[in-house]
Amino acid sequence: MPWATGPEADAAFTAWTQGKTGFPYVDAGMRQLAATGWMHNRVRMVVASFLVKDLHIPWQRGAEFFMTQLRDGDLASNSHGWQWTAGCGTDASPFFRVFNPITQGLKFDPQGEYVRRYVPELAHLPGKTIHTPWDATLSGLGGYDHGYPKPIVDHKVEREVALANYSFMKDQKKDQ
Repeated sequence: MPWATGPEADAAFTAWTQGKTGFPYVDAGMRQLAATGWMHNRVRMVVASFLVKDLHIPWQRGAEFFMTQLRDGDLASNSHGWQWTAGCGTDASPFFRVFNPITQGLKFDPQGEYVRRYVPELAHLPGKTIHTPWDATLSGLGGYDHGYPKPIVDHKVEREVALANYSFMKDQKKDQ
């Protein structure tokens, strides 16, 4: 799999670890992890998918970081969870399953209470608008007025890149 490397990938990884990706549900999860040493399995899958399939960073970096943060960290369970999300482990989800961090937030945190708790810069946004601060800015609600970062990637574009990379890798295997 062609993974992102170099200073830009390192900066994206740092933004992810600090909960500063510009995707509220992802950032809430990463900030919860930093504050409590734990996050719900659904959020773990979303933040893992974002790292691997939106930022194109190897799952091992995420797994290693989680092990430094998790209060319930178990090497086998953690590694298996990351491999499942990355689509490369035993009983893995298909690689083409890419969690959309916006729709996941809307589905599992419809009124934004979880995001509001861990991302106070967005607490002024009402209800579900918290999941799309860029829309709140356009509608005059000031989505970025309190220092929240703009998205570091375009999810739709990066999803297509991840799928193209997977397809390339799959084709390479067929040719061998």
